[in-house]
Amino acid sequence: MIYNFSAGPAVLPKQVLQQAAEEMLDWHGSGMSVMEMSHRGKEFGEIINAARDDLRELLNIPANYQILFMQGGALAENALIPMNLAARRTGGDLAAATVDYVNTGSWSAKSIKEARRYCKVNVAASAEAQQFSDVPPRDTWRLSPDAGYVHLCTNETIDGVEYGVESGFVPDVAADTGGAPLVADMSSHILSRVIDVSKYGVIYCGAQKNIGPAGLTIVIVRDDLLGHAAACCPSAFNWKIVADNESMYNTPPTYGIYIAGLVFKWIKAQGGVAALEKRNIEKAALLYGYLDSTDFYVTRIAAAARSRMNVPFYLRDESLNAEFLAGAAQAGLLQLKGHKSVGGMRASIYNAMPLEGVQALVAYMKAFAGKHPSGK
Repeated sequence: MIYNFSAGPAVLPKQVLQQAAEEMLDWHGSGMSVMEMSHRGKEFGEIINAARDDLRELLNIPANYQILFMQGGALAENALIPMNLAARRTGGDLAAATVDYVNTGSWSAKSIKEARRYCKVNVAASAEAQQFSDVPPRDTWRLSPDAGYVHLCTNETIDGVEYGVESGFVPDVAADTGGAPLVADMSSHILSRVIDVSKYGVIYCGAQKNIGPAGLTIVIVRDDLLGHAAACCPSAFNWKIVADNESMYNTPPTYGIYIAGLVFKWIKAQGGVAALEKRNIEKAALLYGYLDSTDFYVTRIAAAARSRMNVPFYLRDESLNAEFLAGAAQAGLLQLKGHKSVGGMRASIYNAMPLEGVQALVAYMKAFAGKHPSGK
């Protein structure tokens, strides 16, 4: 049995892949593959409308929020967010705008770097001094009273830090910012836990973790935050234009939307997001529980901030890394090498990773440690 622990593009539900394979040459008797349909035809209209409706149902997205299917990935949205939102309080003057960011790791840092190209960035709090092992406590945040928005990365794919219950998953920022909206990059844990969308102004994500193939980006944006784009924002990335055209201003990533729609139906068949959250808690508890029980492996993330989706860990004797990875591959446990910026190992256990995959990983880790009782 093969288990794919890649951080993204990541494992997809087997049932989704099977259905996509069956429909590859002929979608529902249309005589066409989804990849060759006109995005303005009635067939694709059914696909995108169903995907939009199912996502709204799964996340209980209020009626005053738009769901945008876009391109460019979350990295592109790091530029498009300030272009669309930062100048909301400065009469369209992007250079004069101030925005707040909380730095919890590698993806927060990328977001900050990109936003600085367009406006003034206040890093309201940072966990860099703690080697990004925790979420900065809310009482340490120094927010701007006139911020255009406050940005969080609520799950750091590389560093393995997630805003948890203890750290305040939805921080209250409005009182300190004059009502600035909360903007969240949820790329690597969207649909893995129940969230209150109404607490956010904008939620965005690349699809290639929990939703579908790379190439699709989803933006969930409150209606009152549309129509504030700076003059430099390309029309194809202006949220209001995209919303007004129901994500059809330019050709959207049609096949990615199709696969996302299949994943949304798969999630509904599993019992919805709440059911998957229970499963994700069980998977994470199993893996972290073993890591906490041994000194052969090390995890460096504070317990209250540990990601349920991305679990970085290290062999105490890192000279064994290559042997560990080779043995894992032979055991059918793939893509466990940590990101090059932090090293070590990383197991990404997204929605589509079954409990059996985590059980197999823990069994292998125990067996490998048993082969090296002295740690060498």
